[in-house]
Amino acid sequence: MGRNVKFEFCSLGSGSSGNCYYLGNGFQGILIDAGISAGAIRKHLKEMGISISAIMGVVITHNHSDHVKGLQVLVKKNRIPIFTTQTIWDNLEKHPHPQNIPVDCRRTISVERKFHLAGFEIEAFPVTHDAPETVGYHVEVGEKKITIVTDLGHICQTSAKYLKASNFIVIESNYDEQMLINGNYPYYLKQRITANNGHLSNKQTADFLAENLHDGISHICLAHLSKNNNTPEQAFQTLHKTLTERGLKLNGTPRLLVLNRALTPELISVND
Repeated sequence: MGRNVKFEFCSLGSGSSGNCYYLGNGFQGILIDAGISAGAIRKHLKEMGISISAIMGVVITHNHSDHVKGLQVLVKKNRIPIFTTQTIWDNLEKHPHPQNIPVDCRRTISVERKFHLAGFEIEAFPVTHDAPETVGYHVEVGEKKITIVTDLGHICQTSAKYLKASNFIVIESNYDEQMLINGNYPYYLKQRITANNGHLSNKQTADFLAENLHDGISHICLAHLSKNNNTPEQAFQTLHKTLTERGLKLNGTPRLLVLNRALTPELISVND
């Protein structure tokens, strides 16, 4: 695609209660995950002036309920094609929420192999999380590159490669370490969250961003914040403190957003 290309991003839901992200080009778009209700997806899109008929597909990161629970109704009512890997398809078959996805709405993709959808060049890549398979997505439109990684226990070399190449980053900042340690979660759940295939802490995310900040990054979105072990303020302050300790300042560029589940979705437009 040439220059003067616009892309739009919006978080329709981010966190353990449900995840769903919109990427569009002003004419049509895609969803990354459908972990909120189909009704909420349609409502949020309508609030931004986007028809559900403009959604050309849904790409799925993994089979956990907070990423797929709205999928079955969304497909049944709108016949939107669903894209994910064969391993994730196999495990969705066993899932209580998105069963009976029509065969003609299923599309199988391979990791690290590009495909085209709604004007975007999309590539799934493996990330470390406690599902049978979990992927992140790297999306190119015009000269812009967007990477979305919302559930991962650590940033492996593969994830780092895509994140470092991106202009627009959506990355998990799930928990504050002290809030988790001092909180009332049972020990096994704390261990699951902090494991290498669990979730990223504010500090892990902040350290990675501080080490890899470059002038080509226009937006950083902190995603999938825990309701019980984090706050938007804590996630922001951890990143700000880490950057300051290393002599780095954002100064409004890149723009930093914390994707707060309680806020009205904001449509972000970025021109190439």
